[in-house]
Amino acid sequence: MQLAYFKMHGTGNRIVVVDERRSGRPPPSPQQIRRLGDDATGPGFDQLMWVTAAEPPAAARYRVFNADGSEVEQCGNGVRCVARLLAGDGQAELLLESPAGPIEARLGADGQVSVNMGAPVFEPARIPFEADAVAERYLLQVLDRDIEVSVLSMGNPHCVIDVDDVEAADVAGIGPVIENHARFPRKANVGFMAVRDDGEIDLRVHERGVGETLACGTGACAAAVSAMRRGLVAHDAAVNLPGGQVMVSWRGDAGPVWLTGNAELISEGTIDL
Repeated sequence: MQLAYFKMHGTGNRIVVVDERRSGRPPPSPQQIRRLGDDATGPGFDQLMWVTAAEPPAAARYRVFNADGSEVEQCGNGVRCVARLLAGDGQAELLLESPAGPIEARLGADGQVSVNMGAPVFEPARIPFEADAVAERYLLQVLDRDIEVSVLSMGNPHCVIDVDDVEAADVAGIGPVIENHARFPRKANVGFMAVRDDGEIDLRVHERGVGETLACGTGACAAAVSAMRRGLVAHDAAVNLPGGQVMVSWRGDAGPVWLTGNAELISEGTIDL
């Protein structure tokens, strides 16, 4: 069976989009997804966005798979790519259905895509994260020491660590340990954040099921919300990732988080499953 795909990127995050709105066929097996996600045996990606039909007013529904074959709840860079692919060039608005709920997307004349990522979730049971009560910061035991972290969900679980310099952060050493920490029943994405000033932060992210990537949209949202919640940055902040910059806006409380960034087509093709 042949699979047609579009390879895209959002801020350097490698995304493959498969549009199955007409066929409605189910996604490949985890083993097939791992093969597709490997540069040596497939187009290579960080996330696979599997798009199917949805009931109006939604334009489509999507599922998200990591390169290791695991299915996850959300991908901020991936949804921008889906929106760009379905809407084409020019200004447009569309609604998409995701495992984390409905997502509103707005495409600007400048080519940037803004997506409503919903309100952040801080209740431990809903993240999920093992803790007795909601707190602004938690102590997490990592490699025989306690690290102060922020924990929240942006449709998927995130742990944010403050660092002085993201270049010096031990992403490869600490990231996998926290990803698989016993207090995260469904694992976690791990962000290493340095606040530059009240309108800008630097960030590196170890993604659950992928490892460090050039960008993570939900990770950018989680880091910015963590900083905004503590008064470290303003309600609109630029997030600098290895793959580029995105903008995050949040007015606090139960308000939605808006993520804005690029979504670019790299190539398209077909591959035998």
